Amino acid sequence: MLQEQSRLAVDNVPVTEAWERLKSDPKAQLVDVRTKAEWNFVGVPDLTSIGRSAILIEWQTYPQGTTSADFVERCADALRGTGVDSGTDVFFLCRSGARSLSAARAVAAAGLAKCHNIAEGFEGALDDHRHRGAEGWRAAGLPWHQG
Repeated sequence: MLQEQSRLAVDNVPVTEAWERLKSDPKAQLVDVRTKAEWNFVGVPDLTSIGRSAILIEWQTYPQGTTSADFVERCADALRGTGVDSGTDVFFLCRSGARSLSAARAVAAAGLAKCHNIAEGFEGALDDHRHRGAEGWRAAGLPWHQG
């Protein structure tokens, strides 16, 4: 039972740790669960320097904001296509770390991989002026490109 619980647990990792682990493990994958609008207008992580691409699968649809009913199935298909198995590290990313945590938990519950949430997300939390960008993937200077 304890082993089952630890397999389903999703940890929050800092964005720089996620990047280092993606670089050091050629099987590890990144799943960006933001919306198509965010990918197109805000940007996406660029993993070409490590010979991979981020897997882009919406957790919630835009503009409705409803959770994608077939997310786990689509994610499973995409992960299997890259050779991911239940022992592979998979890092989930959204804007600020909230949606990606839910998505990572759903995939972990399906037993598809060792799931990790990138805590700061792509843009980070809102600051005192209700702006994003002081933390996260882009603020850390990690590679990205405009969608």
